[in-house]
Amino acid sequence: MRVLWVAALIILVDQATKLTVLQTMYRGQSIPLVGDWLRFTFTENPGMAFGIEVGPPGMITVFAMIVTGLIVYYVYQIRASYFPYRLSLAFILGGALGNIIDRVFYGVMLDYSGYFRGHVVDFIHVDIWRGHLPEVLPLIGGSYTALFPIWNVADMAIVAGVVGILLFQNRFHEELTEAAAEAEPPEQADPRGARFATNETAPDDAVINPADADDVALQGNGKQNTTSGKGEPKGDDASDTEASAPMGPTPPITADADAEDASRPSAKE
Repeated sequence: MRVLWVAALIILVDQATKLTVLQTMYRGQSIPLVGDWLRFTFTENPGMAFGIEVGPPGMITVFAMIVTGLIVYYVYQIRASYFPYRLSLAFILGGALGNIIDRVFYGVMLDYSGYFRGHVVDFIHVDIWRGHLPEVLPLIGGSYTALFPIWNVADMAIVAGVVGILLFQNRFHEELTEAAAEAEPPEQADPRGARFATNETAPDDAVINPADADDVALQGNGKQNTTSGKGEPKGDDASDTEASAPMGPTPPITADADAEDASRPSAKE
């Protein structure tokens, strides 16, 4: 899968930049790049995003590994689907693995903790906004706040992947629906409406192959011809039978018959 190469490239760039920061900067050091808006500031994050810590040490690392494993499985399941959607998942996968490497190994590499208890190295400092929040906001209204997230290449890849999923998910689901529709077999005519040659309706559970139905019809015609030969003769055969039938004896003409004929009026009269 080509998208896995993208994830591997993100991991390589992320780890290369972090090792560079570890070798050239000290914790808390800040180097301005574009005024106060963009700078490199070396810091470490022991928890989740924005430094949030949940549960005992190492729990976040295990949770991140489980989620990453599910992402790998999902990417494999949709390996032939819409490429931009899979590419977005590859960005998330690469970023998650990049930060997992920090949590699993950096504690031992930098000699401040054990495995699964390392801190994520952050250094890209973006000073977005500083000022007082509106008074209408409950609890925090009017307080001074500075939005200056410090993140790394892995964090940027995760954010880019989430944005990509939001942009491409509709097209991804449309292609899945189209593929499922094309995979369905075409509808076929129900052969159960065919009748047997014996003028009996096919049973409900009978499924007749059209080729077999033709054979049955031919056999039925043969049976009908045989039956008609045993019954009353028709057509030319009937006339031949009548002609060949023997005639009975002619009844004798008696005197009563002659008197009866003489008493009948003739046509001339």
